This record gives sequence, structure tokens and C-alpha cells, in this order.
Amino acid sequence: MDDHIEKRQYRKIIHIDMDSFYASVEQRDNPELLGKAIAVGGSPEGRGGVVATASYEARKYGVHSAMSSKQALKLCPHLIFVYPRFAAYKEVSRHIREIFHRYTDLIQPLSLDEAYLDVTDDKLGIGSAIDIAKEIKQAIKEELQLTASAGVSVNKFVAKIASDMNKPDGLTFIGPSKVEKFIEQLPVEKFYGVGKVTAAKMKLRGLHYGADLKRLSETELANLFGKSGLFFYKIVRGIDNRPVEPNQETKSVGAEDTFSYDLTELAEMNGELEKISQLVFNRIKLYHLSGRTVTVKVKFSDFKQITRSKSFAEGVTTFESIFDISKSLLAAIDFTDRRVRLLGISISNFENSSGNERDIYQPRLFP
Repeated sequence: MDDHIEKRQYRKIIHIDMDSFYASVEQRDNPELLGKAIAVGGSPEGRGGVVATASYEARKYGVHSAMSSKQALKLCPHLIFVYPRFAAYKEVSRHIREIFHRYTDLIQPLSLDEAYLDVTDDKLGIGSAIDIAKEIKQAIKEELQLTASAGVSVNKFVAKIASDMNKPDGLTFIGPSKVEKFIEQLPVEKFYGVGKVTAAKMKLRGLHYGADLKRLSETELANLFGKSGLFFYKIVRGIDNRPVEPNQETKSVGAEDTFSYDLTELAEMNGELEKISQLVFNRIKLYHLSGRTVTVKVKFSDFKQITRSKSFAEGVTTFESIFDISKSLLAAIDFTDRRVRLLGISISNFENSSGNERDIYQPRLFP
């Protein structure tokens, strides 16, 4: 009787994430930097700016992306700042994509150093997603002298988390029979969309792991976390049917930050806007984009959210313009008796944009 039961077809998804990408390229191209704590971006002596990415030697001291140069130097006084070379990173990324295309055309880039691959039906007929991930990692190592980490599973959510589990140069496979248990044991802060504030809110309610979220009904999760609650309900049961979507154009580029304490002073908010503006500028420069609309997002302590936008005849292309426009949009908002828990900036309405588009909008992260 069992012979007539159709075997369920699972997708084979790989998430590839380059290890400390910008910093690794710099160390590869300049042997004097090998083994040293370096930060790409920021500025020496803490004169403004934020870190785009840090080498693993610097990360041991707590230095990470989106950190101010001043804070990074406090943590690691011997930190070496390196000016970013976006053209070099894009060329390396182009080579990495060429390696991906040897195995599949279902590739969804998330940034220059990160992508999903659907290898359910791979070009070479290899069949094993694990073997394909091994070959990709080896090709990147041999052809580019860089390392990548890979996560392999049946959906995008699990594959992405798996790729981060054994960095650097890791490969983690979460098979279909282990997906639900894996998610049940996952700390809530590892879930997509769960930042420091949401994680704290969850823990106050005794929700520490996926298994805790799984005990709540769909209605309960929706009441607590809105649309994210509906996502949590499905994902803790291993349900993630999002396809790998290739050939997407960029619709918007943005960054945001949720603060550890609520902001009440405009000067303090402008200080945070400056950091976020730098991240957004780095992104549009990286992708050679010019957007005509700047949007500021504000989320208050009561979780109410507003946005303010301004559009221009020509594209916004400089850090100074992004920061100045964002400050003026913020200044027009009435903050009387209101406390701010999140600020965000995005650029959209790109020149020559059309068709199948995507957002590059992440909480203060940088490739």
C-alpha cells in the first residue's frame, strides 16, 4: 500500500554568504593586512563615519558593521581603516555569480556577497544540493582565494540561518525531517524581522525559542505582532513557500535602526539619521543607483508608524543630500509628548527602473 503513496518533493535551496566579504577582498589584495584587525569604511581616529564591514580579527573585539568609527576604535585601538573599493567588490561579485550560473539560473541576489540558489533541478544533473554547495565553495576558494559559507535546506528561511551557523567557511545542512525541530530550538532573536526590541518583548512574555511561539495560535500571534505574527505562525511549522526570484530590479534602497531606548530629542535623532544616511548612501553608490524620492520612517514607542517623503526632478546621489533631506523631513514632524523607537531612510523612484523589482531594505546591515 505504501508503494502507491507519492513521495513529497522538497525544494533544494542553497544560501551562499561570503565571509567578511569587503574585508576579505582587501586582505587578499593587500597581504600586509592579512591577520590584522581591519574595518572597511569609517575613518581613522574616529572622525565620523560608520564601519561597512570588519575582518574576523576585528570582530573578536566586538567591531561590527554599522558601528561608528569612534566606538570601533574604543573596542579595538589598533584597528586599521580601509577605504572601500566598490568597483573591486562588484567585479568579485560578478565572478561569484558566474560560478552560481554553472549550476542553476534560479539565483536571487540579496547583495553583492549573498544569494539564494534553487538547485532542485540543477544544470549538471548532480542531484545533491550538498555536493553542489561544496563545489561552489571550492570554486570560490580556488578561483578567487576567498571563502564562503553555505546553508542547505528545503526553504529560504532555514537555508539562510544555516549559512550563518558555522562561519567562516562553513557548510550546514538541515534536512526536511529536521526542519521543525531546528526551528523549535531557534532563539527568537534569530528569526527574520526580530530585532532587539521585539526580542525583549517576546522574552517578557516567556517566548524564548521557536517552540514557545509554536504554542500560540495564529490569532494570538497576529494580535501580538501584527503581520509578522502570521509569518511566525507558519515559519515555526517549517512552512516557507517563498520562491527563489531571479532577475529582480531594485525598487528601493534603505536602512533603519531600532534603538535600545526611546529618543525624545531632535538632536539625538539627527545623530542617528546621520549614521543611517551613510549606510543608505553606501548602498546606492554600491549599486550605482540614483533615486528621486527620499522617505523617512518613524516608529513611536506606542508602535504607531508614520512616513514622510519628498521627491525631486533629479536623482539624489550624495550622502550630504540624503542626510539634509532626511533632517528636513524629520524637523517637520511634531514630536510633542512622543518618543521614537525606530528611524529609517529609504531611496526610491529610481531613474531607468522598470518591471520586476525588489527592495534592498535592511536593519542597519551592510554586506
